[in-house]
Amino acid sequence: MTKRRNFSDKFKETVALEALRGDKTVQEIAAKRQLHPTQVSTWK
Repeated sequence: MTKRRNFSDKFKETVALEALRGDKTVQEIAAKRQLHPTQVSTWK
């Protein structure tokens, strides 16, 4: 069984702001940060 990953509020904020900026797609951000695109959208 794998342990759930916990992300700090600062990390979530950084990812969400990057998504809101609109320079890259959600898929590109998710791939770069090794996240699922749905997670990025949720934080956004």
